[in-house]
Amino acid sequence: MSESHAIIEDFFGISRELRPEAIQVRDAVRRFVDEKVRPHSGRWWQEGVFPTELIDDMGELGLFGPTLPEEYGGSGASGIVYGLMMQELERGDSGLRSFASVQSGLAMYAIYRFGSEEQKRDYLPRMARGEIIGCFGLTEPDAGSDPGAMRTSARRRGSGYRISGAKRWITNGNLAHIAIVWAKDDDGVIRGFIVPTDSPGFTARKIETKASMRMSVTSELYLDNVEVGEDALLPQSQGLGSPLGCLTQARFGIAFGAVGAALDCLEEAAAYAKTRIAFGRPIAATQLVQERVADMVSRVVSMQLRALQLGRLYDQGALRYPQVSLAKRDNARGALEVARMAREILGGNGISTDYGPMRHAANLETVDTYEGTYEVHTLIIGREILGQNAF
Repeated sequence: MSESHAIIEDFFGISRELRPEAIQVRDAVRRFVDEKVRPHSGRWWQEGVFPTELIDDMGELGLFGPTLPEEYGGSGASGIVYGLMMQELERGDSGLRSFASVQSGLAMYAIYRFGSEEQKRDYLPRMARGEIIGCFGLTEPDAGSDPGAMRTSARRRGSGYRISGAKRWITNGNLAHIAIVWAKDDDGVIRGFIVPTDSPGFTARKIETKASMRMSVTSELYLDNVEVGEDALLPQSQGLGSPLGCLTQARFGIAFGAVGAALDCLEEAAAYAKTRIAFGRPIAATQLVQERVADMVSRVVSMQLRALQLGRLYDQGALRYPQVSLAKRDNARGALEVARMAREILGGNGISTDYGPMRHAANLETVDTYEGTYEVHTLIIGREILGQNAF
């Protein structure tokens, strides 16, 4: 790492707060992204392609479910290590991080937290290796920020259930072998089910009209009287708190991932400013560009410190979901602001996918929205502080 790169990457000396094994993992994932993702990310994004050929490599790197115990295919990694993994993946592209985040924080975590011992031993090791890909079917066409309004139903039929409904904006939907589907049972209680995507009546349709997260596979799921056995039910799932608990895990990874996107934008803008000549000198020598870079650094450092403390709380077992809401809310919005400023520094070149900022900015419009919008997290924080529900 060059001296100038190190200054940008670690302006506040945060690496000194990391254990050697955390730095080792971070750097290993960074090498993977630099070698196998960054050279192609602009083209993949433009073509709307997810690089499925990298799934095996990601499994070998331990990027799926790393915080889970070894007996279930994880490595018992700390929250900070997991966060740094997500940071480095999002340096490459938000879609890559989103793939791993859904696999780990949503699909695998749902099985680990709410599944039976048989389900955990059956699915999790294979998911950790990337042999089974999962998706998380919560959001519906008419139930996004208000997931409790879901219409998907799971009606008891003999020794199993018959599930009907529709899910929308589902990451990995067309890649998944199993879907964690949330539905209301006969008593109106939200329960989770492991649904094989090759089940009769199950259909996944890729959403092709996205102008954001184009390297991510996003789908609509349709379940038309899909029949599953009793063994498909996640037995410990009970009520809306179950899927929301999974979202807390995913939002944790997003808070770190956003740092990676912002760092990539900052580094590219700084390098460009040093070499772009205008009016006889590098634009880096102008006050306006230096002010803009200082603003970007300020945002990135705040994001890094917020993520680091979030990781510490996670590892201490002291993490509360409103804290995750604050970190997801501010880091996603902060990264979006950094990406926009970087695009401005690049001028006309900033709109090209030959450079990262425009792609990151477009992706971050989604990151700012999904897993809880900026406004929803604002209300979660407000409720925590003021004790009044404003939803």
